[in-house]
Amino acid sequence: MCNDYRLTVDVASIIEEFADLKIKIVFSEGAPNIEARQDIKITDVAPIVRTIEGSRNQGDLVQRRWSWPGANKRPVYNFRSDGREFVSGRCLIVADGFYEFTAPADPKKKRKDKWLFTMRNNPIFCVAGIWRETKDVGQAFTMLTMEPGPDIAPFHDRQIVIVERDAWADWLDPSVSAQSVIRALPAGSLLVEQVG
Repeated sequence: MCNDYRLTVDVASIIEEFADLKIKIVFSEGAPNIEARQDIKITDVAPIVRTIEGSRNQGDLVQRRWSWPGANKRPVYNFRSDGREFVSGRCLIVADGFYEFTAPADPKKKRKDKWLFTMRNNPIFCVAGIWRETKDVGQAFTMLTMEPGPDIAPFHDRQIVIVERDAWADWLDPSVSAQSVIRALPAGSLLVEQVG
């Protein structure tokens, strides 16, 4: 399951990507200072674009904590989407890469092999997420997961939900069925490389 992702672009690039889709980004808390990061890990604060009630073509860019404490106090950083509609609290998690880890090919190696996945045709992509208010950590978000698509299946038995670019506005609109947006990308959409 995804517990590490990457975002190396600035706010202006994010705004431009959304503007290309006729989605206006607003800053209810002021424009965030987003630093390029190779590794965004569980409990880190990172940018998300939240639904603005009553507006399909606007999103609120804020920074929030990735994961909230579950009932057992473990962080809820991934959340199964299977059969759920998510009629509130939807967000898009902006990224330009994510990592999966597999057992090392070399049996003498102690650390898992780390694989970086990026989009073949676009530098930025969005992961379907939900956010909520918690008593322990305030507002936090989690990534939705699904059955693996063809590019992920060789590496993991689940994957994060990557929202196709032309469906970003649909995800931000809670009147659109979540299950109509949650689908695997076509084979070859993701590039993968082993990283250190």
